Amino acid sequence: MELHQLKSNNLSRYKKRVGRGGKRGTTSGRGQKGQKSRSGHRIRPAVRDIINRLPKWRGFHNKTKRPKPVSLNIKELKNLSGIIDIESLKKAGLVDKKYKGKVKILSGGEAKKWQIKGLLLSKDAKDKIEKAGGEIQK
Repeated sequence: MELHQLKSNNLSRYKKRVGRGGKRGTTSGRGQKGQKSRSGHRIRPAVRDIINRLPKWRGFHNKTKRPKPVSLNIKELKNLSGIIDIESLKKAGLVDKKYKGKVKILSGGEAKKWQIKGLLLSKDAKDKIEKAGGEIQK
């Protein structure tokens, strides 16, 4: 018997079995530590996080915002006279004929003696129209 024929009974002398597979040594290209280096690692799907952020009741919807009123300055009304309401503004072409929302008059320009009916007014516009001798009806 010669030295190279001797075998050891101690198995702990063999290389530590880490990583297995590939040609990159102990970690086999997985880097060190962390979730991605472990066997059986599974990254949580993003869909799960999105579902968790939703409110509990699945029928939940944000309320739709009302359309903002169309704003007109007083100077745009200079050609109109008498009673001013949404219909008269549609006829004059200042508001689209199919528009069903509200109209607000702002204070840009000089006011005349108008009768305003069913329109929203800014505080300054209201003061200007009343000083000019106009009326505001709701």
